[in-house]
Amino acid sequence: MALTAGRARVLLSRPLPWRCYSHGGCSVVLPPGGYRVWQERAARDPADFWAEVAHGVLRWDNPFHTACQAGPVAGAARWFLGGRLNVSVNCLDRHVEKSPNRVALIWERDEPGTAVHVTYRELLDLTCRLANTLKKYGIQKGDKVAIYMSVSPLSVAAMLACARIGAVHTVVFAGFSAESLAGRIMDSGCKAVITYNQGVRGGRIIELKTTVDEAVKNSASIKHVFVAQRTDNKVQMGDHDIPLEEEMAKAAPVCIPESMDSEDTLFMLYTSGSTGKPKGIIHTQAGYLLYTALTHKYVFDYQEGEVFGCVADIGWITGHSYVVYGPLCNGGTSVLFESTPVYPDPGRYWEMVQRLKINQFYGAPTSIRLLLNYGEEWVKKYDRASLKTLGSVGEPINHDAWQWFYHVVGEGRCTLVDTWWQTETGGICIAPRPSEEKAEIVPAMAMRPFFGIVPVLMNENGKVIEGNDVSGALCIAQPWPGMARTIYGDHQRFVDAYFKAYPGYYFTGDGAYRTKEGYYQITGRMDDVINISGHRLGTAEIEDAMADHPEVPETAVIGYPHKIKGEGAFAFIVLKEQTAHIDRVKEELKTIVASKIAKYAVPDHILSFTSLQVVKRLPKTRSGKIMRRLLRKVVTEQSSDMGDVTTLDDPSVVKEILDAYQKYKEKSSS
Repeated sequence: MALTAGRARVLLSRPLPWRCYSHGGCSVVLPPGGYRVWQERAARDPADFWAEVAHGVLRWDNPFHTACQAGPVAGAARWFLGGRLNVSVNCLDRHVEKSPNRVALIWERDEPGTAVHVTYRELLDLTCRLANTLKKYGIQKGDKVAIYMSVSPLSVAAMLACARIGAVHTVVFAGFSAESLAGRIMDSGCKAVITYNQGVRGGRIIELKTTVDEAVKNSASIKHVFVAQRTDNKVQMGDHDIPLEEEMAKAAPVCIPESMDSEDTLFMLYTSGSTGKPKGIIHTQAGYLLYTALTHKYVFDYQEGEVFGCVADIGWITGHSYVVYGPLCNGGTSVLFESTPVYPDPGRYWEMVQRLKINQFYGAPTSIRLLLNYGEEWVKKYDRASLKTLGSVGEPINHDAWQWFYHVVGEGRCTLVDTWWQTETGGICIAPRPSEEKAEIVPAMAMRPFFGIVPVLMNENGKVIEGNDVSGALCIAQPWPGMARTIYGDHQRFVDAYFKAYPGYYFTGDGAYRTKEGYYQITGRMDDVINISGHRLGTAEIEDAMADHPEVPETAVIGYPHKIKGEGAFAFIVLKEQTAHIDRVKEELKTIVASKIAKYAVPDHILSFTSLQVVKRLPKTRSGKIMRRLLRKVVTEQSSDMGDVTTLDDPSVVKEILDAYQKYKEKSSS
């Protein structure tokens, strides 16, 4: 059923009489009947469901009077109207009142074996001193503050300090170029930047302050740059530069929190758009915090006292939701991972798991595929008995990586959740857990929608596809509290991107397959779906099949124009270094794809899989996602207009791929 404004108003806008307040972490527990009862109730009566959960999970200054109110168009829903709260109070103060010495953060520094434990009391002190420092230099409610820092307790405190005084933070990954940082500062109109003198990652020094200096030199909006010390090295300080730790030492350790409206902006986070221009996604206070807390608790089965290890950077939405806000709202212990999976060796993750006794490990498939190539010995060298839940995030995980993650890392005893969600959704939307007790988990499949998420599949004509064993465009039929509210400065772009293609529905941009059992499998971006002789096929499916070949750790498939079939498939493959018979591997890959996908598509799809090009590496963003639009530009010979490549981990890879493609063309024509 589509989310019409009229239906939503009737369904969601009833005033609620509750006046209860929560003073602990996530105190809501599953009712008798478990997952299915809550899922059906959240879909049937979202107002009552989310209102009850909000009162059980969050501490309110003033209670809300209306759970949700829809706007004139889909995507304009507003949550918990009339309610006021402070996010930092929910993440810090209420836990300090009960358990001040509970560990909030474990900072796994880049230097191996040098973890730093930070209690809730200490994190509150850091946050308040930093907040008072910001206020001293004129940062007020509603001001924008850029955070350009490596992962650390101080960077988390910077986020929470902004939340405490009502400022809006925009965290920029501390590896982006000065140009990327400058663009985000100018678009958002930031008044200040918080940074380190330098960063440290993988044993290398990263010049953060130098990058900030270059980024802000032409910025009229920046008044101050707050500089903390990650290393002992001196950096040049200018007139608007403030030594952060010195100022914090002089600041008061108590900062009265600003009482914020539920719908005030909490943060903006820039994400790549298909146009190449990054877009500032806006998330608000109560709805976002509630959704991250609930998903953190139930997707990962997080229990009090456990150590939650999400190895994402805070510069991405995964770091926001499952390193900072979700775990801290629940009073959890969250690991901050500053290093890389292979520094000083490929056992880094698993040595950390043993030493910190991590219970939940949440990482990206690209890291799992990387570590898979180093063999099992680096994993089995360390005790992983503390692990009970594994999770993958960022892209669909292929079967080979899933099996290795489950059997080798998890020893076949840990729950493995393949999670699907987006920057725009705020938190996990589809995952194998929560579920009925001991329900099956299908490898490499997201499977079950979270409470309040109502997925639908749409056909090319904009109609809902009923039944199972079907594929289509993945949309969500009703709003949920964690969804983004707009794109900063361009609400029309927000509406066009997410609600125009299928009016009344949130369009995820992804395709999905609903199995015979009713589970959901993400098949890839809709712009990564190719149409071969009238048959639609997700490139992720082809990639997943090829990933089964033992000599091929990574692949990327894109569609290209074909005179006969409309589109053909072009695959870029990365081979293991010792691979000798490349032509044989190519033929084996074609055979694998034909056999693996035959049950999903007419064989002509697969037999027409045409071009294979070997490259040394693929173009990836710093979060590990392959930027397929660049590969498409190469193959369609539009390399003169590559768009924004600043989000690439190493932009020089573009030239490597262009050179390889030209050599391939010359060889093919000869």
